[in-house]
Amino acid sequence: MGRTAGVLVVQRIAAGLVENNQVTGALKQFPEKGEQHDALLSMPADAIAGKIVEAVSAVAGGQPLAALGVGFPGIIRDGVIEESPNLQQIKGFRLQLALEQMLAAGGSRFPVRIYNDADATAAGIAATRGVLHKLNRVWTLGNGVGFGRYPWAEGTWEGGHSVVTLDPKEQFCGCGGRGHLEGFLGYRAMRMRFLDLEPEEVFANAKTGDPRCVEFVSSCHRALAAATATSIHMDGPGPFYLTGPNAKWIDIGLLDRLVHEMVKMSPLQGSRTEVIPPNDDLGIIGAAVNAERATAA
Repeated sequence: MGRTAGVLVVQRIAAGLVENNQVTGALKQFPEKGEQHDALLSMPADAIAGKIVEAVSAVAGGQPLAALGVGFPGIIRDGVIEESPNLQQIKGFRLQLALEQMLAAGGSRFPVRIYNDADATAAGIAATRGVLHKLNRVWTLGNGVGFGRYPWAEGTWEGGHSVVTLDPKEQFCGCGGRGHLEGFLGYRAMRMRFLDLEPEEVFANAKTGDPRCVEFVSSCHRALAAATATSIHMDGPGPFYLTGPNAKWIDIGLLDRLVHEMVKMSPLQGSRTEVIPPNDDLGIIGAAVNAERATAA
């Protein structure tokens, strides 16, 4: 691939140059590490777009780019952020058009493509592992739960909102829906469920045998296994990756056993799960890879 820029927007904006499926040079971030980590929550949509352009311009250093790929949380169609529960002010914003216009005003003209942040991470994993010819899926476990897929394909792919229980009391998901995976594994949802404990305490207490916490941790694993099994039944077997700040709480051995209990047709067996530490580089690389491939098609 050529000289492409990638951007990942989650709690902060992180931009970098990508060449040969790896980040070259230093990343540009807003806000900088150590500064207010929730600055984007109160920032207007056009201001967020402006910060993305500033970061891209900084890493480009005045040199031409083949394309820009942006990984952004939410439902994204044709460059429009149709829904973004964690950055609600940007709902309906034409991010691709805004970036193209801002870049053009500064004298830079190149294709811009917008992807869901989890899709960008899935592409980054495939690129850095040399498996761009294979199906890869990723669960991102943080304040919410994201689902990413590579190769990128048209669709909503809001796997974090997979229905994993019919219990009408399960309504902790940030979107307000009942029985969703995010209602179990989303950080916000766990805090709502355990008003007397932080999520870190819940998982720590489960290890000491606290019955309430043990039961919840078991339910978390079953919920994630159910959503994974649903994806396998719809899209076929293959590797699944877990990343994000809360992936460390998942017992991979238990999760794989539960998935095996739920997927019994022999052509669909053989999937595996692996935890990958949180890494902005993966989303940046994946956004750039997807953009480069889209513009070359």
